[in-house]
Amino acid sequence: MCWVLAAVVVVVFSLIATALTGPTGNGVTIFQPSDQIAMILLGVAAAAAILAFARPSVVADADGLTIRNVIGGYRLPWQVIRSVRFERGSSWVTLELADEDVVSVMAIQSADRLYAVEAARTLRQLLTESQRPEAESQPLDAGSQRSDAESQPLDAGSQRSDADRPEMHEPGRPDQVTD
Repeated sequence: MCWVLAAVVVVVFSLIATALTGPTGNGVTIFQPSDQIAMILLGVAAAAAILAFARPSVVADADGLTIRNVIGGYRLPWQVIRSVRFERGSSWVTLELADEDVVSVMAIQSADRLYAVEAARTLRQLLTESQRPEAESQPLDAGSQRSDAESQPLDAGSQRSDADRPEMHEPGRPDQVTD
């Protein structure tokens, strides 16, 4: 959706730029080609700003988390993550690191309600599983596969339609997760 909006913004600014020709209403100022180019570049800048908000994502795998926020990103191994926090009233999930730093995960936002709660629970589960000793986390049968949480990466940055989201008021389910 953001890609379409960004393209529309560039097209609209380009159309405005092509309409900026000749003198202004009172004839004192004349639009130059440089004004048209500036208008197109302004549209490109606005489109880039729109696309920046589509950037946040988090992908979990066996080695750790890859986090992309609006500005910047991180690759964090599970060993440096102390806890996953999604406190009541917070806008998004945060990770508390072993060195006392806190990293925001803007891809999991409270506006997504139960989807965000499930994503936070999944991250917590993956963190707990990664902290188990190696002997406990390996399956006993060499032919068995890892659990679904370990084998499928969590991609909270992907676009979901409202039909894919859980019901807003599921009976017996909290609307926020706290530590």
